[in-house]
Amino acid sequence: MIIFAIIIFLIGLSFGSFANCLIWRLYKEESIVGRSYCPQCGHQLSWYENIPLLSFLFLRGRCRACRRHISWQYPIIELVSALLFLFFWWRQIDFVWSLDENTITLMLDRFFWLEVTKLSLAAWTMLVVLVFDWRFLLVSTLFVWPMTLFFLLLNIFLGASVSLMLVGMAFSALFFLLQYLLTKGKGLGEGDIWLGLLLGAIFSSYLSLISAIFSAYIIGSLVGILLILFKSKSWGSKLPLGVFLAIGTLIALIFEKNIAVLAAWYF
Repeated sequence: MIIFAIIIFLIGLSFGSFANCLIWRLYKEESIVGRSYCPQCGHQLSWYENIPLLSFLFLRGRCRACRRHISWQYPIIELVSALLFLFFWWRQIDFVWSLDENTITLMLDRFFWLEVTKLSLAAWTMLVVLVFDWRFLLVSTLFVWPMTLFFLLLNIFLGASVSLMLVGMAFSALFFLLQYLLTKGKGLGEGDIWLGLLLGAIFSSYLSLISAIFSAYIIGSLVGILLILFKSKSWGSKLPLGVFLAIGTLIALIFEKNIAVLAAWYF
């Protein structure tokens, strides 16, 4: 079991490293194919400069070529990604073990691994959305569209109803579209509508979907009030909704096996 945990952790680190690269290249509208480089001086990274976490420590947080500081975003995203992958793998094991304690059967069950893949990649997707919207106040449709299709197909393969999935996606997208139209684009951006479609594709449960959106608005409201109280923002200031939708989705994913408990606590 420890070997599996190490492998999952390393896979999560790799996806975290890829997330950092993806976020920057999506923003710069560059191809995701090609060697990584320093965003400050353009120096192409050697393999030993591109090892998740270790390279940052080895280089002491500085580019080997220009000696400028490397953003703490890189190791933090790598570590958070690895921990999320590890958490959802272990959470799924704990859930399945409650039904069947046969470890060998568990590790050979393709649906177990598909569910772990879905949960881990959903969390990773929200991590990308969160950082991208936090840094650039944008939702990348070039990222959201393919991930929406991916989760739709994956959920259908896992046995979710096609009609229920489409209804959930339509409900989520229309929820944000109505706000967009009523506020004439001032309440939220067009990208948030597509993000709503993505949330509908991730969750096959309506209760999980509603809990994710509700969590996002509760957290966003609390953060907004605190920022106003501390005079960091005014009533007319904008906050990136995608950040809070990502956090709300992560909360719903974490509590998905006990989503009714979370919903009851909210109400």
